[in-house]
Amino acid sequence: MSNRFAYILLYILTAAVLTACGNKSADTTAEATEDLAAKALLQGVWLDEETEEIIFRCDGDSIYYPDASAIPLPFAFYGDTLIIGFNRTSYAIERHSEHMLHYRSITGELIRLRKSADDADTLVFTRPATSEPKIITELTKTDTVVMVDDRRFHCYIAINPTKYRVVRTTYTDDGVPLEHIYYDNIIHLSVYEGAEQLFSSNLTRQTYEAHVPHTILSQSVLSNMQLSKATSDGFHFDTTICIPDGASCYVLDTRISLEGELTVEVIEY
Repeated sequence: MSNRFAYILLYILTAAVLTACGNKSADTTAEATEDLAAKALLQGVWLDEETEEIIFRCDGDSIYYPDASAIPLPFAFYGDTLIIGFNRTSYAIERHSEHMLHYRSITGELIRLRKSADDADTLVFTRPATSEPKIITELTKTDTVVMVDDRRFHCYIAINPTKYRVVRTTYTDDGVPLEHIYYDNIIHLSVYEGAEQLFSSNLTRQTYEAHVPHTILSQSVLSNMQLSKATSDGFHFDTTICIPDGASCYVLDTRISLEGELTVEVIEY
């Protein structure tokens, strides 16, 4: 390859790299520039054009919902895109003015909203600005004595509420995300034969991550555990992991062998 050709090739490659970097920088700047004027127009209570149902209220940087169990969510405008929630769900804006908002739902349906002119509609949002997460389970302790092959065992279960938050996301008919926060639990499980400890550990949702799909586990609470049976192959504890206020639940067999080994098997879901 001649020096002249090598220099030309190097020049072309350098120019291409610089152009790509310049475009990336411009795109990043555009994405980072929020349309504050559009956000200002969105302030107020918004209704479905057809049903007159109250959908949400925009106040400052947050969106509030009539559902008192749903937490306020941040929102932002970038170009023709409305972004809502901590998971940053994006909606394409079709038309937007001071009194009208048309956007595409997450399924592509065109949603038409209008701003309410009735001050009484704000009374729906008189709850506190933040919602305290729900406690699914109170502190529960059980101590069960069981016999296996003439051997006497104690099984201790303590279900401990924590301050670890679980976020469950649902969507309205208009495709608007609602996020609900709950407190998760940690379950302490111990098995003793007399004074000898066979097993003792704190169990969390992560204990079961190999057996419950992440999409379910990430929105679920470690709800309950109870001894179902004790046999020569060990102690079987029915363990429940559920999405709060939802239909999705996993029941798992948490088995502690007589040698103190933990295994998990899905019973139903």
